[in-house]
Amino acid sequence: MSEELLINISPMESRVAVLDNGILGEIYIERHHKLGLVGNIYLGTVVRVLPGMQAAFVDIGQSRTAFLHVNDMQREPRPVAEDKSKAATNIKKDNSDNSAILETSTDSLAVTPPVVSAQSTEVVPVSKTLIQHRLHESQRILVQVTKDQLGSKGARLTTNISLPSRYLVYLPSSDHIGISQRIDGEEERTRLKTELSSLMQTVNLKGGLIARTAAERVPVNKLEEDIYYLLQLWRTICARRQEINHHQSSELIYQELSLPLRSIRDLVHADTEKVIIDNTQVYEQVRYFAKEFVPFIYDKIVHYTAEQSLFDVHRVEDDLRDALKRRVDLKSGGYLIIDQTEAMTTIDVNTGSFVGGRSLEDTVYKTNLEATHAIARQLRLRNLGGIIILDFIDMLEQQHKDDVLESLQAQLTQDYAKTKITQVSELGLVEMTRKRTRESLGQQLCEPCSTCQGRGFVKTAETVCFEIFREIMRCARTYNSPKKFTVVAHAAVIDLLLTSESDTVADLEYLLGRVITFDVENLYTQEQYDIVLD
Repeated sequence: MSEELLINISPMESRVAVLDNGILGEIYIERHHKLGLVGNIYLGTVVRVLPGMQAAFVDIGQSRTAFLHVNDMQREPRPVAEDKSKAATNIKKDNSDNSAILETSTDSLAVTPPVVSAQSTEVVPVSKTLIQHRLHESQRILVQVTKDQLGSKGARLTTNISLPSRYLVYLPSSDHIGISQRIDGEEERTRLKTELSSLMQTVNLKGGLIARTAAERVPVNKLEEDIYYLLQLWRTICARRQEINHHQSSELIYQELSLPLRSIRDLVHADTEKVIIDNTQVYEQVRYFAKEFVPFIYDKIVHYTAEQSLFDVHRVEDDLRDALKRRVDLKSGGYLIIDQTEAMTTIDVNTGSFVGGRSLEDTVYKTNLEATHAIARQLRLRNLGGIIILDFIDMLEQQHKDDVLESLQAQLTQDYAKTKITQVSELGLVEMTRKRTRESLGQQLCEPCSTCQGRGFVKTAETVCFEIFREIMRCARTYNSPKKFTVVAHAAVIDLLLTSESDTVADLEYLLGRVITFDVENLYTQEQYDIVLD
């Protein structure tokens, strides 16, 4: 499979499209006035500790306070002696060996977790420590964003800092060496683990490392360069943390790379044939970054200078519009219906106009198999996360159910997000989860409809007419003085009142002994109306 990266830059936003064999597979959008927070490291202030939820809200300088759960506080230093008077204790930091600093006075820095020193205090499992014993209001704490703000929810935080590079992820507070699950070969996994362990001893690196998928078959000298880069980055973060004014409630310590540079670091791999960029300045920045960190892609970076939009040439704009639709058509004539709610996303598979050839079971089987490809693509393209319910068409044969599930799992192996799938239930449903770290495409580009308030439907004109009749009768009983009622409503409602419901209006006028007149207000929605008493 061949891949291309298209990087489109405008004064308002940056967009990166991933094309799989010429078809849009993923889209990343970053608004310049609203940059993503994932990966950023902040020195925040604890605003509130909730023992009942075992969580805390932390001010990191955003519109909403961020959320920190006790399970995301991986480690805690065990104090040598408990000081009930909360006297300030300071453990000095030595930049040469990257040791930790812990300051526990109310207005001082509380660095959690213990950073990188093997000589730091003993750690205990988080399950044995309650959050109210670890945090208190007004405490300063070093945190990293793991999830952007989603809807009405604030960002999700962790105190377990992780710093990614091209081939590795550095975990200052861990002592674990891990290998990406996407690296299958046992021999290669063993090689990476051995070489990383050796390099950590050579450079005296304290902490943990994870080898990313891109590290497969990478020579040891490249891994060593990454380690030195990450070590220097962590030292810079530690130095920056010490320079912060203690009177500031929050401060950005480290900001993730811009979207174009992140895409080169995280999305480029051996199958990437070309990176096309339509902005001169970003083109030069990406080339410089690639030369330093991803040299194999350097000669594949192309500057697009034609007049026609880069995304129009590759039909990305059309695919983006389709990705916001509820219905996804399949080539066979079947289709998917995708509904995203607060709690979960549901995907319904339908045969549509596809009638098959041999039998109903065969038609259903082929439609479901085709749907697995479309579902996997739509999950990536729309960035759907959380709980996802897949309603495949009911199949009778167990082998067909197994084939459909196997096909879905195979398609999801290309997904960067972590997924988990259950077996086909008795009702023909497949439950799955997909890790969510940022807003879905629909949440990022759209907002709830101002007419229906996000319901997806409005009251019929007939329903509104009947509401108006009831309201007129209520007003007549309450107010005896009005001689005339004037109904102000949407054109569709007024038309119905003057045509199909004209007899009802006449009967109401006779019953109440008052005149009813009508005015059209084009600015009203179909559900809006007013009754003016004259």
